[in-house]
Amino acid sequence: MTIRCEIVSQDRTVFAGDVDMVVLPGAAGEMGILPKHAPVLTTLKYGIIKVRKGGKEELFTVAGGIAEVQPDIITVLADAAENVEEIDEVRAAAARKRAEEVLAKGIPANTDMYLVMEAALRKSNLRLDAVRRYRRGGVRMPTSEN
Repeated sequence: MTIRCEIVSQDRTVFAGDVDMVVLPGAAGEMGILPKHAPVLTTLKYGIIKVRKGGKEELFTVAGGIAEVQPDIITVLADAAENVEEIDEVRAAAARKRAEEVLAKGIPANTDMYLVMEAALRKSNLRLDAVRRYRRGGVRMPTSEN
């Protein structure tokens, strides 16, 4: 028995497929969702979505959003999401450095620029942490088998 999972960010569908289980970073903690789960609506915190199917696991970063769980489908509407395997580690490190530099200039807290840079820093840290924790050997280079 499987459950449909759809992970959608603001600009694209990040994942869609039938899976055995999904683990979400809910606002109140991690939530394991199996087929025929009771209906739930939850906000998501910055974290990792784990999608399991047939003994394999795909991982996605999520930077906030909401998830609607129905007995036969999980719909994630993410503020930002991407497959951990697709993260450009160099680009994420550069984004972190830019955000740190802007914040170091002493921008007043609670201004729009401060909040944007703080969010950019959190997102780049999430992406870099995901690469380090879940990819073997850090940066993956394309091979003829990919």
